[in-house]
Amino acid sequence: MKYSVDEIIEVHRMLSEEDLDIRSVTLSINTNFLISSNFEEIKEKIRGLYSFVSKFSKTVEKVSEKYGIRIVTKRIAISPVQFIFEVLSPSYSLSLAKELDKLAEENGIDYISGYSAFADRGLSKSSETVLKSLSEVLNSTERLAGMINAGSTMAGVNIDAVKLFVDELFKMKPEASSRATIMANVPPDSPFVPSAHHGLGMPDSMINVAVSGPGVIESVIKRNKPTTLQELHDLIKRTAFKITRLGELVGKAVSKELGIPFGIVDLSLAPSPKIGDSVAGIIEAMGISKMGGHGSLMALALLIDAVKKGGAMATSSVGGLSGAFIPVSEDSVMVERAIDGSIDFFTLLALSSVCNTGIDMVGVSKRQGKDKVIGLILDVLAMGVILNKTLGVRVIPLDANPGETVDLGGLLGKVVVMKLKDIDVNNFTSLSGYMPSGIKRLEFG
Repeated sequence: MKYSVDEIIEVHRMLSEEDLDIRSVTLSINTNFLISSNFEEIKEKIRGLYSFVSKFSKTVEKVSEKYGIRIVTKRIAISPVQFIFEVLSPSYSLSLAKELDKLAEENGIDYISGYSAFADRGLSKSSETVLKSLSEVLNSTERLAGMINAGSTMAGVNIDAVKLFVDELFKMKPEASSRATIMANVPPDSPFVPSAHHGLGMPDSMINVAVSGPGVIESVIKRNKPTTLQELHDLIKRTAFKITRLGELVGKAVSKELGIPFGIVDLSLAPSPKIGDSVAGIIEAMGISKMGGHGSLMALALLIDAVKKGGAMATSSVGGLSGAFIPVSEDSVMVERAIDGSIDFFTLLALSSVCNTGIDMVGVSKRQGKDKVIGLILDVLAMGVILNKTLGVRVIPLDANPGETVDLGGLLGKVVVMKLKDIDVNNFTSLSGYMPSGIKRLEFG
């Protein structure tokens, strides 16, 4: 499909005047060749990746300069380390994590993700190793990220994994907890951290791209002032088409330079703490005076549907999460609405029914107890399993009271501690085992 002159002019305006950027280019690598019981051998194999990773980093910078497109982060996704711990002693967990972190740091990579495990139905020795080492590993590194998939439509929800995850979460420093998430139905090709990992069925390496652009869509709506829902939907769809084409252009350019397959474009709108780069700002530009007001769910559903339709027309290589993110601390408008009470946890849960966020980048008070956080995570994972969609939880436990804020800086933004309901749920969260897969499972045969 050729680029028209009008499209090139409009995209140039998006880049120069509306801060359009590519959120991330992710090199996804099959690292199962690292599997060994000998840690020195694993260490040597990681050192062997340096030239490949360094070439990736330089290629992304070259493509960014060539097209004049800002690429916010360079990331690596590796195979879940759970596979390595099938044979490697758990005593090497921290050493392995530090070697992976060093690989990223010394080659200009912002994040390396895949300190991850799958525990949908129960805990294996290797998944338990990942879970029980999570706080030490993330507290001791700066670029490593991890994910626990504790629920799926096919298997149900494992409450034992959730409880272990929360135990580890409460031991983490605030910045470290921003690099940990617990998921249901995680996709195998997400370019977003911390869910990113190199999933089964993938080639040995590939390039995945995450687009951005909430500020562009907000500007288009304000500039055109649509008077019907159809006009509004069409405006967003056409804009998403152009944003996605840009993402595919970048991904294929990097792929060609490296000589490895191009994977997917994740269509998700990803905000940042910068003013004018907000998904919630789009909802308010659509006519909801404050995100969280009645009608917000409809507005978000319309937004995501239009983004998916426009993106799917722009590229056949759609994957990852592909929806819209509403991480509270990373979205300047969401921060304001959390502080003024327009959104709470149940608002976020409701919004998650149509988007792919779940509860993301929200502060919780350690003083309110672990059982309420366990319950909150179970709510999100249950929604993901029953609706057969990807959802996750990334909360930041803080020794602070509801209403207080902690600024983590950079893309992480200002974390608002939101109030959990002061209702005892311990008799439920103390149960063990797993919630069986729902009736939706039978639709698969």
